[in-house]
Amino acid sequence: MWKQDFTPIADQLWLSAIVALIPILYFFWALAVKRMKGHVAGLTTLLLALVLAVIAYRMPAGKAVMSVTQGAVYGLLPIGWIIITSVFLYKLTVKTGHFDIIRNSVVSLTEDRRLQALLIAFSFGAFLEGAAGFGAPVAISAALLAGLGFNPLYAAGICLIANTAPVAFGAVGIPIISMEGPTGVPAMEISKMVGRQLPFLSVFIPFYLVLIMAGWKKTVEVLPAIIVSGVSFALTQYFTSNFLGPELPDILSSLVSIVALAVFLKYWKPKSTFRFATESEVAAAGQMARISHRGGEVFRAWSPFLVLTALISLWGIPQVKAALTGHYEGTNGLLKLVNAIGVHLTFMPPVPGLNNQILNPSGQPIAAVYKLELLGAAGTAILLAAVVTKFIIGISWKEWGRTFVETLNELKYPIVTIASVVGFAYIANSSGMSTTLGMALAKTGPLFPFFSPILGWLGVFITGSDTSSNLLFGNLQKVTAASIGMDPVLALAANSSGGVVGKMISPQSIAVACAAVGLTGKESDLFRFTVKHSVFLIILIGILVYLQSTVLSWMIP
Repeated sequence: MWKQDFTPIADQLWLSAIVALIPILYFFWALAVKRMKGHVAGLTTLLLALVLAVIAYRMPAGKAVMSVTQGAVYGLLPIGWIIITSVFLYKLTVKTGHFDIIRNSVVSLTEDRRLQALLIAFSFGAFLEGAAGFGAPVAISAALLAGLGFNPLYAAGICLIANTAPVAFGAVGIPIISMEGPTGVPAMEISKMVGRQLPFLSVFIPFYLVLIMAGWKKTVEVLPAIIVSGVSFALTQYFTSNFLGPELPDILSSLVSIVALAVFLKYWKPKSTFRFATESEVAAAGQMARISHRGGEVFRAWSPFLVLTALISLWGIPQVKAALTGHYEGTNGLLKLVNAIGVHLTFMPPVPGLNNQILNPSGQPIAAVYKLELLGAAGTAILLAAVVTKFIIGISWKEWGRTFVETLNELKYPIVTIASVVGFAYIANSSGMSTTLGMALAKTGPLFPFFSPILGWLGVFITGSDTSSNLLFGNLQKVTAASIGMDPVLALAANSSGGVVGKMISPQSIAVACAAVGLTGKESDLFRFTVKHSVFLIILIGILVYLQSTVLSWMIP
């Protein structure tokens, strides 16, 4: 048995925090300055964290290594499985020419890259986040934009930034719901408070996306469409989060936003059509040759993604999810049958030498299992969509299988990156390094309301998940807030709201986005693209939370 020590360096919190910060600073340096390839940066960061866990935090080497294996397995399933199946489905539509029809159908609605980004990166990506989460939104929407002709770096970067608005309510509200258990604060109360923070971001993000893409003048040109997209999303997000709960804000907000913008574009067009400078001549030539397709052809081309949307939504329903993982306790006959199958396809073996072998400071053992939910994983829903797609698009099983093998070969380095960075997240948590950093930020006293969302931002950067960040720092946020007279509900909401802008720089999100658009090995370029926007947005959220703790306290439910 080994007991965690959050202040292992001379029993000093700040010295310990400096040591705990070293792997994070190294990773920033490796990508932003040294421009290492993602898998090299991920593996060397993991190695550094492992050494510090053993030497500085005095974690037994065997337990440290097994903690890394636990994280690596989680990196493969569900995260790696999602990116493999998402890219596979996209490649099937490209190989058969159906993606050309999809491209033309989007262009027929709008040829403008700014408006395409709003429809796909912001609204459709939010829908996928609400239904599935775990990397699927960025993987699929970035692949769609790249297929439409977007510069791959812009496609990936824009989708990562757009994904900030829905992350807190992703995967049918799991990040909010999961916080109720360890903190004892009702999920509905946290949902209400997050719903009084993120709508401000949701209004701003569409404007910010277009500004990044096109500059000020070209952004003002499509301001009416930006307002329709952002305001329709934000208002729906506010009302659903405050009156329905955390499960539906993303799904309903995205659908309202898509419909509102699509209807608006039937009656309004921008003065000029925006394309990237590098594609203007090619795009113009392609537009001249564009073929008009019949409604049936368009529907058939979009069918793989319609099937994908339906299956991911089905997988996200709590009762269905419980059945798929073998945890259903209801009376529905069909779900009981699925549950019986799910029981045999769900494996949670304990991690050897680690399960219940680490004690937290209060002396409680920490469980450690390999979580393998084969049927319940979102990637399995996407694979099933790819099987259905085989019959829709009329591809042979031989070509279907060859495409899957090609996909695996293309994604070998991104999968290594994902496994290594999730392994880093697990070793940071089990050794106590993450908690050390959280405790240091909690010592900021009256300024804690400003730093509270930064704690969530840091948590998502380390773990790649708003859910994991909320579980990691939720109770610390609550206790610290109570000690300084800050409303605990505000602190918990700040953790989740701050976490959403950490997603765009999370190593595993960067790896997923690069893999989706064919930028394997260029993770440093994407990181450099997103990091400045992440820092800017977390400062804005920190200011908002500070104001809500003082002059805007009337906003707290």
